[in-house]
Amino acid sequence: METKKLLLIIIFSTSLLFLWDSWQREINPSTTQVTPGNVAESNNQRHDPLPVPGDGLTSKTDNPSIASGIEGIDSTVTPNLFTNGEKITITTDMIVAEIDTAGGDIRQLGLLKHPSSEDKSKPYELLLDKTARFHVAQSGLIGDGLPSHKTKYSAKSNNYQLEPDQDKLVIKLTATTENNIQVTKIFTFHRNSYVIDVAFEIDNQSDETIIPFSYFQMLRDANEPTGSNTMIHSYTGPAMYTEAEKFIKIKFTDLDKNKAEFPANADNGWIAMLEHYFLTAWLPTQQTPREYYAKRLSHNQYTAGIITPVGTIESGQTKQISVPFYAGPQEQEKLAQLSPGLDLTVDYGWLTILAQPLFKLLSFYHSWVDNWGVSIILLTLTVKLLFFPLSAAGYRSMAKLRVVTPKLQKIREQYASDRQRMHQAMMEFYKEEKINPMGGCLPILVQIPVFIALFWTLMSAVELRNTPFALWITDLSTPDPYYVLPLIMGISMWIQSKLSPTPADPIQAKVMQIMPIAFSVFFFFFPSGLVLYSLCNNILSILQQWQITRMYENKAEDASKDKNKKHKKIESAPVVEKLALNPSTPAEERVEEGATTSATTAEGQSESTSSAEAIALSTPKPRPKTSSLSNKNKPPQGKKVRKK
Repeated sequence: METKKLLLIIIFSTSLLFLWDSWQREINPSTTQVTPGNVAESNNQRHDPLPVPGDGLTSKTDNPSIASGIEGIDSTVTPNLFTNGEKITITTDMIVAEIDTAGGDIRQLGLLKHPSSEDKSKPYELLLDKTARFHVAQSGLIGDGLPSHKTKYSAKSNNYQLEPDQDKLVIKLTATTENNIQVTKIFTFHRNSYVIDVAFEIDNQSDETIIPFSYFQMLRDANEPTGSNTMIHSYTGPAMYTEAEKFIKIKFTDLDKNKAEFPANADNGWIAMLEHYFLTAWLPTQQTPREYYAKRLSHNQYTAGIITPVGTIESGQTKQISVPFYAGPQEQEKLAQLSPGLDLTVDYGWLTILAQPLFKLLSFYHSWVDNWGVSIILLTLTVKLLFFPLSAAGYRSMAKLRVVTPKLQKIREQYASDRQRMHQAMMEFYKEEKINPMGGCLPILVQIPVFIALFWTLMSAVELRNTPFALWITDLSTPDPYYVLPLIMGISMWIQSKLSPTPADPIQAKVMQIMPIAFSVFFFFFPSGLVLYSLCNNILSILQQWQITRMYENKAEDASKDKNKKHKKIESAPVVEKLALNPSTPAEERVEEGATTSATTAEGQSESTSSAEAIALSTPKPRPKTSSLSNKNKPPQGKKVRKK
């Protein structure tokens, strides 16, 4: 098979790998945004029932007969998506949040250290309750008359701020039921942390024993986050983890079709809502029973959460249950410390085993140089050095093919009418020249998974978000504002194509000419960090390929000169031998013949003259000749001729 066809196959195979990898990452199509014009109509049709624990969880209670009384809980239709109450603002060193007394929901949460993509002066809104896009954290109790996320709480203040001398900030909301059961909802915010402890303190002042359940959930739409890249999609939706099933994604489309499969009961794990760079997650204590759920409530409205038993509360007894809530960036090292498997939310798909070490190496370089752009360059250089032998083998094979391209072209022209014979002759030629036509492709195929893993590593790293590199590159997670890097990337691809063997097929040649332009257009929409990585990789590849190609072309040129010299010697030898065997030839004719023969060589007139002189010098000088007739008439010496 021709090398260029193999290269084209590699290019298209790489594209298919990217598509397949994207499919593996379970990318969902963007859901239609809810416009303000039809919000009122759609809100009136939305159902918001309370979660109900299943048999697997109720069977773990101390008194199943009492627990069964919760089956009659109110699951009425909520007329509006969110009921508004008093707003409580909380500000810490990491976040600014807003809790609504209507349900005690965390309605808004902004990340102070991660500015918005649209306005750098504002924090990124991870939780919000807008009409067109919403993502809120809800929690409540399940039981007759117990407060849920539809209950209105009361608070002592509506503004809290973490002071410099404080390590945590506690906010308490209270609600009293008709059964004389007092419930306090407690939020604890910590310094230098994105974790919020959400707890319920239940004081049973009734005359009856109660067995309540608590639930903690996230409610959101299926819309992509604001400012997401249209060319590179990441997974958005629920995900969970258990020790038995490991990391599982629960796609919105599966919830629409009621086909989502995930473990319902466990005593470990967590449940989360993922989006590009960020996540929210409920992290219940390990080795405690819980029930996971995820469902579609209405059009473009989904919920995912857990139900946990509080236990039996006797009359006059107080119990508390607490579940940490994480709302922040996908920082791998910190997530792994919070809960087992939480670092898997930074999802690299099927290339996780390669991507994680690459990210650790990238982080190491950043700790050294304190610049993520320089870290990307150093990482690319490291990967290139690791694969230097493989790349060199591929480029050597391409250099050999480039040298023998004229001979291959002659074979194609000779057997143009018989393709089978042409391929057979080419295989024989490859064998004679000791060239492996697959040698330039196989090393590249081996490196493709590593490069894709590095691609997703850079794409998923929240550490690169809003981080500058140099000059006009102020954000490595967004496209180059002036398209300088993509243009240089296209030029590097064009140079690389010139170093490769020229395809004999004109269609293939046109495709190879178009490829740099096509890829440059794609790179216009890629984040600057990815373009920087690709550009550095191309520059290193060009230098390596140019050096190897130059070495082989010089060897081929030297071999050609040696061959011409041997050819001249072979042509000159018969002439000298002929002249030496015919000494009767006059010297003038021998010189003329030697000069004529030498003139046919490729060295020109100077070599003809030198050959003629060499022949004249090597030829023996002619002796004076005497006529045989005069010798006969000459009288022999010592005898006298008698006169008659």
